[in-house]
Amino acid sequence: MEEPMGRRFAVGYALASKKQASFIQISLINIAKEKSIDLIKIDLEKPLIEQGPFNLVIHKIYGAQWRQQLAEYSAKNPNVLIIDSPDAIERLHNRISMLQVVMELSVIECEDAVSFGIPKQIAVYDASEVLDMNLEGRGLKFPVIAKPLVADGSAKSHKMSLVYNRDGLSKLKPPVVLQEFVNHGGVIFKVYVVGDYVKCVKRKSLPDVNEENLGSLKGSLSFSQVSNLNCVERSGDSYYKMMDLDDGKTEIPPMKLLVDIASGLRRAMGLHLFNFDVIRDDRIGNRYLVIDINYFPGYAKMPSYEHVLTDFFWDVLNRTNKKETDLDLDLDSDSDTSGCQNQASMLISNADVDDGAANRILVVDEKENPIQV
Repeated sequence: MEEPMGRRFAVGYALASKKQASFIQISLINIAKEKSIDLIKIDLEKPLIEQGPFNLVIHKIYGAQWRQQLAEYSAKNPNVLIIDSPDAIERLHNRISMLQVVMELSVIECEDAVSFGIPKQIAVYDASEVLDMNLEGRGLKFPVIAKPLVADGSAKSHKMSLVYNRDGLSKLKPPVVLQEFVNHGGVIFKVYVVGDYVKCVKRKSLPDVNEENLGSLKGSLSFSQVSNLNCVERSGDSYYKMMDLDDGKTEIPPMKLLVDIASGLRRAMGLHLFNFDVIRDDRIGNRYLVIDINYFPGYAKMPSYEHVLTDFFWDVLNRTNKKETDLDLDLDSDSDTSGCQNQASMLISNADVDDGAANRILVVDEKENPIQV
């Protein structure tokens, strides 16, 4: 059934100020308006339940209070879509659990024996454990990447370093994740996911490390020191222009592999807005490693993001509207509609996941850190 003339959709957005400044640009607002979608700022100083009405709510706000507000709003407005579920997002706040989901996927291998995986990593929870750690006995060797265990978007969660030796380990402040550093040609592939849409862009990354030079390197260096990025504001356009890699030489991973991984992650995590970082293992040229997953990343740096996000909003809103229209027709015909009223709100929160979805073979038609994290 065709959309009623003049029907408009309201998309409420709840974003921190820096995220809002980068994502809600005038170009996105105007393109959305052309498709009868109005982007409306949610006032974080007022209760969510007093705002709206909305057809869809997108958000990247953390904390128990916000989760409670979303729950109350959803209970009162069961047909309003929430993208994405706070419970699903929570998994990405732990750098161990976020990558475990990758190993749960079953993806059809591409030609030429292309494969994927994750780097070796361990979690360290206590400072005394660092001092006595036998790194080699835990399956790792220097250099390693040290990351805070918690990935909640805070400034602290982005303080990462490249650790060259035991002296560098002694300076770490647990809880941290130690991840093997894999030489990857100084290139990282940022794979953006918006529903079914997948886009891969190339960025510069940490340079390779020559093991012969490890003895002459100091204990550890922060990522900004390694990449000489202190002089450039990471949120500025000049930073991203510097990090963009369009050398015409570096090939992106096979898109079929990336799309299969993206689809598998979307179903397994129940998320629609995320990206994942991939590197090519220089030791095995056709093996790719997923090293990080971010919720609601910096989409404004993705080519044509305005059209991609608008098309996504339009798709989920119209799918939901069709379900509501079909429900009205069922009521008119006195058919049994028990349970149907919750279908619309379940569309996003369940992410089309059923039991065992993460373990099936997948057949698919197609403060974020741009350096290796």
